[in-house]
Amino acid sequence: MKTKVFIDGSEGTTGLRIFERFQGRDDIEIMKIDPELRKDPEERRKMINSSDITFLCLPDAAAIEAVSLIDPDNDHVTIIDASTAHRTNPDWSYGFPELSDSHRANISHSNRIAVPGCYASGFVSLVYPMVVSGILPKDYPVSAFALSGYSGAGKKTIAVYESEDRPKEFSSGREYALAQQHKHLKEMHAVTGISRVPLFSPIIDDYYSGMVVSVPLFADMLGVKQTPSELLAFFREYYKDQKFITVAEDDDEIAASGFLAGNQLSGWDGLKIYVTGNEDRIVVSSQFDNLGKGASGAAIQCMNIRIGCDEAKGLNL
Repeated sequence: MKTKVFIDGSEGTTGLRIFERFQGRDDIEIMKIDPELRKDPEERRKMINSSDITFLCLPDAAAIEAVSLIDPDNDHVTIIDASTAHRTNPDWSYGFPELSDSHRANISHSNRIAVPGCYASGFVSLVYPMVVSGILPKDYPVSAFALSGYSGAGKKTIAVYESEDRPKEFSSGREYALAQQHKHLKEMHAVTGISRVPLFSPIIDDYYSGMVVSVPLFADMLGVKQTPSELLAFFREYYKDQKFITVAEDDDEIAASGFLAGNQLSGWDGLKIYVTGNEDRIVVSSQFDNLGKGASGAAIQCMNIRIGCDEAKGLNL
C-alpha cells in the first residue's frame, strides 16, 4: 500500500524540492491540491486529514494553523514541519536522528516531527555531541560563523540574486543577523543544552546552495582538552555507521588545502565534519547542502524512518 503524502506549501523552495525527490518512487502517492484552493482552510483540512504524511513547508504562523486543522480524533496522520514553529516544542520530535538513539526512536514513533533549521543542523551536529560527552562545558561561551548560498533565503531573495539588474552588493558575501536575533538561535541553544545563547554570525553569498557552519574553540577551555586529531577521532566514533554523516580524515585534501568551500557538497544529502586548527585553537566545521541535510533531504529522511523504509531512499548519498 502506498503512503499518501500531502505537501502543504508546495510552491516554496523546500516544498518543490520535496516533490522533486518523490519522482520515481513507487511507494508514495502525492496528494495534489487544487492550486486555486491551496490557501483555503477547509480544503487544506481535508487534504491533511486524509493523508498519511503531511509536510509543512510554510511560514511559522501558517504551520501552526495547519496543525490546528487536524481533526481531534485523527491519530494516523504524521506531520513533518519544516518551519521554525515547533523545533523547540517538547511535544514534537526533533528531526536529527544521528544525535542519539533516543532521537532516532522518537522520530520512528512520533506523529509530530520538526525538521531542524539549516544553520542549526550544522551547529547541533558539532556542539551536541561535544556537550553530552563532556568535551564542551555547558557554560562555554559558544560562538559560530557560517556561510550559505542564497537558496535558503526564500523566493523573493532568490529572484533578486538571479536578476540581471541586481544591486552590486549582491555579488559579494553579506553578513547579516547583526542584531543577534537570527531565528535559528533559539533552536541552537535549546537542542544542544548550552547555558547561554551562542554568538552567531551568518553570511549569505553569491552561489545557489551549500553551507559551512564553523564553531571556534580554545583548547584550554574545554572540559577535556583535545587536539584536532583527537576531536576528529571523537566525531568518527560518535557518528560511526551513520549513513548521512561522514568525518574527515586527518590528512583530508580539502581541509589540507586551507579552504572549505560553501558549495562543495551542493546536491548531496549528507553532512561532512572537519576539525582544523592547532593544539591551542581549534575550529570544528560542518559542510552540507542547505537544501539537503539542511531542509528537504532531512525532511524525507525523517519520513523514511517514520514509515520504516531505508532512511536514504530517494536521497543522494
